[in-house]
Amino acid sequence: MPDATDAVRIVLFDIGGVLARFRGLEVLRELTGAGSEHEVAARWLMSPWVRRFESGGCTDEEFALGVVQEWQLPYSATEFLDRFPDWLDEPFEGAERMVRETAERIPVGCLSNTNALQWRTKISHWTLAERFTHRFLSFELGAVKPDRLIYERVIERLPAAPDLVLFLDDNPLNVEGARAAGLRAEQAEGVAQARAALARHGVRLDDS
Repeated sequence: MPDATDAVRIVLFDIGGVLARFRGLEVLRELTGAGSEHEVAARWLMSPWVRRFESGGCTDEEFALGVVQEWQLPYSATEFLDRFPDWLDEPFEGAERMVRETAERIPVGCLSNTNALQWRTKISHWTLAERFTHRFLSFELGAVKPDRLIYERVIERLPAAPDLVLFLDDNPLNVEGARAAGLRAEQAEGVAQARAALARHGVRLDDS
């Protein structure tokens, strides 16, 4: 297994939590009275309706109705669908620069649990998304993190050995799953931690 000094061939970024804030966790914490966003994040990640939607297994309307019922939200399904796209904020300050500088050195991509709705209405319009040579989206792959299946499908499509692919994700469950499948993975929340992780693995950016 390579260590942090071995050359990384590809960098894959998670989107929510690394490149942009998923504000939905804060909203859900307030609505449910959960103790922390980490508690909500774990529940969201394993929610049957979230997993179904983000693996492309149901419609927007089915997802909205299911989540409203599952989480007992004070919205109608229609109201939830109106609000949901904006649960993902615009990219963090410095995220576009980080992706651009990384892409100037080695190929970059994304590996993200996301859905057609947020991809269509938000993420696909971001400038940084144009930098992705490799695009691995859960709703297109038919699998979600942290399940081993999604990492296997990614590895099948990668033009490099998995242990030379650096994957950055904010959720420790996703990092553990990626490592178990053979990817080189690091936990990183936000741009500063992502830049530090890149530097540790030899991908030094302009101010690293």
